[in-house]
Amino acid sequence: MKTKQSPRPHPVEVEVAETENSRSLILYNDDVNTFDNVINALIKYCNHEPEQAEQCAFIVHHNGKCAVKEGSYKDLKPICEALQGKGLSAVIE
Repeated sequence: MKTKQSPRPHPVEVEVAETENSRSLILYNDDVNTFDNVINALIKYCNHEPEQAEQCAFIVHHNGKCAVKEGSYKDLKPICEALQGKGLSAVIE
């Protein structure tokens, strides 16, 4: 007696993010801005939750810099310019 075989499933396509285009928005420590200024800017411009913004501010303070956002250059540029406009030292790498 022949058994009925179920059809083979089609391979699942997985979308892979283009890591070559992924950049980091780096925030650098300075002697001008307060923790509150940095935290508020990260919440407003990077859409961080308060806890995340606070952690990033402490990392910047202790390590001198922190990657605060990842994405394409196109997406990060206006955020970087907004942070710079608030007197923060930020660059896209």
